[in-house]
This record gives sequence, C-alpha cells and structure tokens, in this order.
Amino acid sequence: MSIEEGEPYDEYIASHEKPFDDLRITIITLSGAVIYDNTIPADSLDNHRKRPEVAEALSKGSGYHIGRQSASDGREYFYSATRGDRVVVRTAIPYSNTLRDLLAADWSFLLVIISISLAMSVLAYYTTRRLGYDIERVNRYEAEQEQNRLKRQLTNNINHELKTPVASIQVCLETLLSGISLSDEKRQELIERCYMHNERLRHLLSDVSLITRMEDGGQLISREKVVVNQIVKEVADELDVMPEEERLILHTDFCDEVVIEGNASLIGSIFSNLTDNAIAYSGGKNIYIKLLANNAEQCHIRYEDDGKGVHSEQLPHLFERFYRVDKGRSRQKGGTGLGLAIVKHAVMFHGGTISVTNRPGGGLRFDFTLKKQVSQQ
Repeated sequence: MSIEEGEPYDEYIASHEKPFDDLRITIITLSGAVIYDNTIPADSLDNHRKRPEVAEALSKGSGYHIGRQSASDGREYFYSATRGDRVVVRTAIPYSNTLRDLLAADWSFLLVIISISLAMSVLAYYTTRRLGYDIERVNRYEAEQEQNRLKRQLTNNINHELKTPVASIQVCLETLLSGISLSDEKRQELIERCYMHNERLRHLLSDVSLITRMEDGGQLISREKVVVNQIVKEVADELDVMPEEERLILHTDFCDEVVIEGNASLIGSIFSNLTDNAIAYSGGKNIYIKLLANNAEQCHIRYEDDGKGVHSEQLPHLFERFYRVDKGRSRQKGGTGLGLAIVKHAVMFHGGTISVTNRPGGGLRFDFTLKKQVSQQ
C-alpha cells in the first residue's frame, strides 16, 4: 500500500490527541506486512511477523517488548501490540530516561515490602510453632483424659462383673460353713458352683491383665518369629479333641506359609477367642479360616462361621469390653465379655486392623490384617 492509500490513517491519527508526542503507530497485516507507519514510509519496512511483540499479539491477542533498538531509526523503544480482526496495531514509545524512571522498580518500596514480608514470615513461623505445640499439648491432654476415662470404665465394668461370681461363691461357702445338714449331692453341687464361679473369676482377671499389658506395656511384650499356619493347626487340633456336641468343623485355606514378627501367645489368642466365640454363640456347624493375601508387608486373614450372625446394629459394638449380644446366655456360658476386645487389641498390637460383618448366608465374618514387622515404641 502506498503512502497515498495510508492517508486516512494520517488524518485519523492527526485528529486524535496522543498521550506521548513521540508516539509511533504501526499497522501490520496478520501476515506481518506493514501497511502504515506514522513516522516511516511503510513500503520501506520489512515483514514484522517475527517481531516479539507482534508474534505475541498474533498468538495471544496482545504483546509487548521493552528496550529493543529499532532497525529503522536506531532508537530504543517500548513496543506494545494488539491484534484486531484483520490487522495488528503496534505502538512504540522511545525508551527515554523519563520512561525508564516510570518503568523502573521503586527499590525503596520493594525493600520495605521485603522487610515486612520477612518479619511476617518470622512471626508466622513462631506463631505456627507455638500453635502446633499448643495443639499437640491439647491432643496429648485429650488422649490422657480418654485413656483415664477408659480405665475408669474398665474398673467399673470389672467391679460389676466381679459382683455376681463373688456373691455366688460367698453364698455357697456360707451355706457349707453354716452347719446345716446337706445331702452329699447338694454339698457337691455347692462345691461345683464355687469352682465354676472361681474359674470365671480367674478367666476374667487373666483377660483384664492381658488387655492392660497390651495397652500400658506393649513394648515389654516379647516378639519372635511366629508361623501363623502352626497356630491355625493348633486350633484344628483343639477342635478335634472336643466333645462331638460342642465341636465345629474347621475348614482352612492357607496356600502360603505366613511368618510374622510378633507374639505367639497374642496371635494364638486371636484365633482361640474367635473360635470360643463361634462355639459358644454362633449356633453354626463350620468354621472357615482363609488367607486372602500375603505379601512382604502384611497378611490378610478371613475368619468366619456359618451360624446365625447378629443384628446389624450390634456389629459396631462387638469389640467393646464386656459387650454381650445376649447377656444372660453369655454368663451361662462362662464368658467374660472380653474375648473380642482381646482379639481387637491383639490385632492392633501387631499393626493390623479388624472388621466384622454378617456373612452372606448366615454367621459372622471377621477380616483382619497382621503386619509382618511392627516397630516397638
């Protein structure tokens, strides 16, 4: 396009006030050809498509470049370009000392901002540190309070559980010592009743002692290499010698040997308490123990029976101390109400988790994991 064809641009620009006297205006096609420049003949300018500000405007809609020396007059300019529908309009201002001062950073202001930021960072660090310490202290206090609450609850429950057997033993002994004439059968009955309640007390104290050891002195419980398969075999052997009317059939599926670093007695208590629970309360005929997963970190075991299960609302409470689905029947069976609580604590001692659900078709299903190695704290 010749200068004559660009005259309408001159008329338009001349009729409008410019913010800078030395403002240079260039109109460029989308292909990069210069069709107008208010300071230099357009036909003397080369293709501007690759100029940084023009290339950026073509790709993003707008662009700028600071301090580049113009090829046409040798001056340094601040370039700004904006893309329209058919052309790119570029403006340029000589990069003078005044413009440099306008665009230069206010170092005094920056130093003040940096100083404030540093001060705020230091203050935030110590505030966060103090807050973290306070949160830790509150959490520790709450944990201690919860532990004390559980201990008080355990003590109250133990006192409650002790009352019945102790009272029964006392009544039996008082009757035996009263001098009342008793038949041999009655005397034998009272002695057997004393023995039964004494056994219940012994089991109760043993279970309470075990839970207390796991809670308060877990680091003092010895650990060794334990083959879980051997413990499952011991459960099977114990079932084989039980009276036929009490015996449940054990089905095992342990395809791998499972060896963990743990306490054999506690791992044994997991299987023995689950088995005792199934025999006493499930009403089923079969027990199934299956190894679901076994890797370098942990094993996953499923223990289930084919009994009647429990109501769904009772499932979340089964691991609670002294919780009984059927209180009267549980006491008649000689249960302490701590069997499943011991199971949960023993699993947790070995770094695992345990859950219980009703088995499809009837019975309870226990899924639990045991870590191969747990660091002692």
